[in-house]
Amino acid sequence: MNLTGILRDRAAERPDATALIHEGVRVSYGEFDRRVDQVATALRASGVRPGDRVAVLDKNSLAYAEVLFGAARAGAVQVPINYRLSADEIAYIVDNSKAPVLVVGHEFLPMLDAIADRLEHTEHLIVVGGTDHRYTDYDTWTDGDAERGDESGEVFVQLYSSGTTGRPKGVMLTHENFLTAVPMSQEIWNLRPDSALMVAMPMYHIAGCILTVCAIYDGIPCVIVREPDPVRIARAVEAHKVTHVFLVPVLLLLMQQLPQVGEADLSSLRLLIYGASPISEDVLRGAMGMLPSCDFMQVYGLTETTGAISHLPPADHMPDGTRLRSAGIANPGTELKIIDPATSEPVPTGRVGEIVCRSPQNMKGYWSLEQATRDAMLPGGWLRTGDAGYLDEDGYLYIHDRVKDMIISGGENIYPAEVENVLMSHPAVADCAVIGVPDEKWGETPKAIVVRDGEVGERELIDFCRSGLAHFKCPTSVEWTDSIPRNPTGKVLKRDLRKPYWEHENRAVR
Repeated sequence: MNLTGILRDRAAERPDATALIHEGVRVSYGEFDRRVDQVATALRASGVRPGDRVAVLDKNSLAYAEVLFGAARAGAVQVPINYRLSADEIAYIVDNSKAPVLVVGHEFLPMLDAIADRLEHTEHLIVVGGTDHRYTDYDTWTDGDAERGDESGEVFVQLYSSGTTGRPKGVMLTHENFLTAVPMSQEIWNLRPDSALMVAMPMYHIAGCILTVCAIYDGIPCVIVREPDPVRIARAVEAHKVTHVFLVPVLLLLMQQLPQVGEADLSSLRLLIYGASPISEDVLRGAMGMLPSCDFMQVYGLTETTGAISHLPPADHMPDGTRLRSAGIANPGTELKIIDPATSEPVPTGRVGEIVCRSPQNMKGYWSLEQATRDAMLPGGWLRTGDAGYLDEDGYLYIHDRVKDMIISGGENIYPAEVENVLMSHPAVADCAVIGVPDEKWGETPKAIVVRDGEVGERELIDFCRSGLAHFKCPTSVEWTDSIPRNPTGKVLKRDLRKPYWEHENRAVR
């Protein structure tokens, strides 16, 4: 069974039930299945063969979901593209994937104009939402008699890594990966026939992608929000009685700060799932106070693991709970282990090292990057996550940071997330990030980049950290800023923050 076969079954079982809701438009399962057939037919007519890639550049939309399943039904593979990337980065991904078809949202026409003549492999440029004679209109392209067929390729989607270091890599995720992950989510999230699942994260992100698939797998409504805006999310929850939603921590922070969110009726929410970047205990407790009747669940995973591989259940979300900083326990069928990143040998319980996992959700590999795939995979089916953390005696996972973001000061390892968690508990700190900066004596020392929400000075913040952390972990300096740079999933762009301090050094560490 593949994912488009699942959709075919849902359309046969309940053709009139709502499949997708987007900006006031409702699409039934029967209609969605027909639209997917039309997209698959259009792709075949455009010369797309099984195994080809179909690139998409747009914000969340009905067409995005149609192309996701339509490409798979033609035996092809959707390649979603981060719309916040530069023209050079977008052109690189389209060319790297060798996509013969590129589907673009109307608001990104200027970007398409900038790259159209540079695309080496792309013959068909399709625009959603109206266009001119230069490109093919999406509705015209898909307006024809649909052929019923299912080529069923192995790879379902090719998601490109965020590229915060070096060129982005195409992560190949298979139908089997999704068909392992999705039923598990159904069980852990307690999805029921009366549930409504929101896709608020970009569909080029693993969270947006897998939530779309989850809704179709379970035959429930999928409420698609065009972009991750806190007010739009709150109003869509109220309008469509959403029961389940996934949000990143920065959205939880913003939702607590915006009065429009507080005015919305969010009482339909039964489960708020959060993850994708570190969260401070203050932000989490504030969100729990904002939604007292809603269960909370943290999930941890990667694009390379088809999303979540661990979860912190609602039962562990007590306001004074000791496990609020934990990413929870391994999902059924997934094994977690902590290794020394230098030797790949296991480390004792409670000691920080690199998190590795063994799971049927682990990716097929990186597109056209055999060495990178070998580097990520350890013998025995273990995948290196690149994240640092530890397991306690009960098997709960605690994540410290990315291994590459670790600060080594005087031989001591410092994980920025631990320092950031303390800083965020200060009442005058609205947001922050901690980076390592060069130091003649210690090699590097922690520096706090802070967004203030009140009066506070450098010395006060440093002393505040010293009251709860070992002195060697505390910032030696503080810089004030208006905002912390983040990618669309909420991850802090620490490379951008570090650059001014390291650009005149011979290497990024001393």
